[in-house]
Amino acid sequence: DGGKARVIENSEGDRTTPSIVAYTKDGEVLVGASAKRQAVTNPKNTFYAVKRLIGRKFTDAEVQKDISHVPYGILAHDNGDAWVQTSDGKRMAPQEISARVLEKMKKTAEDFLGEKVTEAVITVPAYFNDSQRQATKDAGRIAGLDVKRIINEPTAAALAYGLDKKGGDRKIAVYDLGGGTFDVSIIEIAEVDGEKQFEVLATNGDTFLGGEDFDNRVIEYLVDEFNKDQGIDLRKDPLALQRLKDAAERAKIE
Repeated sequence: DGGKARVIENSEGDRTTPSIVAYTKDGEVLVGASAKRQAVTNPKNTFYAVKRLIGRKFTDAEVQKDISHVPYGILAHDNGDAWVQTSDGKRMAPQEISARVLEKMKKTAEDFLGEKVTEAVITVPAYFNDSQRQATKDAGRIAGLDVKRIINEPTAAALAYGLDKKGGDRKIAVYDLGGGTFDVSIIEIAEVDGEKQFEVLATNGDTFLGGEDFDNRVIEYLVDEFNKDQGIDLRKDPLALQRLKDAAERAKIE
């Protein structure tokens, strides 16, 4: 837009879209904020944080840990991959869930640009292995996109801050605190044959530390305090819990 990159607003007018997909009892598929709003009342059919599962085997330690953290079903496919399952027994690969999010991004771009979008560059955590990167490309293909490149998220952050335009070689630290994960990467930016090259020297983090976890801590505290004061356990009231979750997130943001 006038030589500058612009983040396009989605149909709700937001520049960010939660990577959440929900399947309702009447067969509707919700993506983003609409899926998030009904998560507490439809927990077994609302899928989030599937990035922790994509391209992984069911027996992976990360997947086994995730089983106790999410309300929806996680099971082993015939080939050993981790898949998810709805309350009525429908099984899906994590790529299918991710594809729904990418489809929404594709439509958001098409509605704004007034033309078809067929190609994309997708970012992934620096620690993703080949299997996880391929699964991410598969999600793009399912969404109808030709994925031109998969690039590391910290590299994308460095590009967004224009660090490729500054002279000289340098090493930088990139902190990435997301909705469900927290990563720290050390990147080396070096000039080779007149072009800047990025190399991730090291990366580490916690795949169970992010905005959702902050929200849940606040919710747990408020539920316990309310139970102590009023003798009522809000965990048994999905609608009250959903309102509490919304309020906790708003308080965190403000």
